[in-house]
Amino acid sequence: MSHTAHIPSHRKPRRNAPKTALRAGVAGGVLSTIAVAGAAGPAQAEPVTQTIEMPTITAGLSTAVAASAQATQQVAQDLQTQAQEDAAAATAAKTAKKAKAEAVRKAEAKKKAEAAAKAKAEAAAQRASRSAVRTTLSATSGSTAVASTASSSSSSSATGSAASVIAFVKAQVGDAYVSGGTGPNSWDCSGLVQAAFRSVGVDLPRVSQAQSTAGTQVSLSNLQPGDILYWGGAGSAYHVGVYVGGGEFVGAQNSSTGVVQRPLSYDPPSGAVRVL
Repeated sequence: MSHTAHIPSHRKPRRNAPKTALRAGVAGGVLSTIAVAGAAGPAQAEPVTQTIEMPTITAGLSTAVAASAQATQQVAQDLQTQAQEDAAAATAAKTAKKAKAEAVRKAEAKKKAEAAAKAKAEAAAQRASRSAVRTTLSATSGSTAVASTASSSSSSSATGSAASVIAFVKAQVGDAYVSGGTGPNSWDCSGLVQAAFRSVGVDLPRVSQAQSTAGTQVSLSNLQPGDILYWGGAGSAYHVGVYVGGGEFVGAQNSSTGVVQRPLSYDPPSGAVRVL
C-alpha cells in the first residue's frame, strides 16, 4: 500500500465525458444556427399582406336607396290614410243606421198618434151625432110620436117572419158585445141583426151602413115590430137594432152592456127601414 493512500485529495473529481461532449454539441449547434441565420438574414422573404377592397357606394346606388326609402314611407302613409278612411266610413255607416232607426221609430209613433186621433175624432162624431138626433127628436116631439106609436104596436101583434126575428133577438139578450162578433154567444150590432133576419131566410149586408138602406125607409111614427132601427144617416149609420114592439128595441149596444132590450127613449134612433 502506498504511503499516500490515506491522504485526501483536494482536486475536484473529473466530470463525466459524455455530459461534456453533449454540452459542447449543444453549444456548437446553437452557434451554427446563429451563424446560418446571420448569413441568410438578407435573403429572407418579406411578409405577405393581403388588401381587401371595400365596395364603393356610387351616386346611383345612393339615389336608389333614397328612392326606396321614400317609396316605403309613401306606402306607410297610404296605409295610414286608408285606415283613417275605413274608420270614417264605418262611423258614418253606424250614424246613418242609427238615424234610420230613429226615423222609423218616429214614423211609427206618428202613425199611431194619427190613428188614435182619428179613432178619437170618430168617437166624438158618433157622440155628437147621437146628441144631435136626440135634440132633433125632442124639438120636433118625435120621441112622443114614437112612444105613442110603440104603445099601440106591441110585440104580440107581430106574426110570421117578424115574430121569428123578434124571438131570435130577444133570445140573445145578455150575450156579450164583441166588435166583429157574429154569434152564437157574442155579437156586434150589425152581426146580431144579420143573424136574426138570416133565420127567416133574408140575407142582409154585414155592416150597419148597408143595412140602413137595405129595405124601405119608414117614419119613426109608423114603426112595426121587426123593423130595423138605425142611428146616424141612412147609408152612413154607425149602429142598428131591431124594433120589437111595445116602444122597445133589442140591440148589441157596446162592450159594457152587451145585448140589451131597452125603450126607444133610452137611445132614440135616427130612422128605420122595413125589410119584411
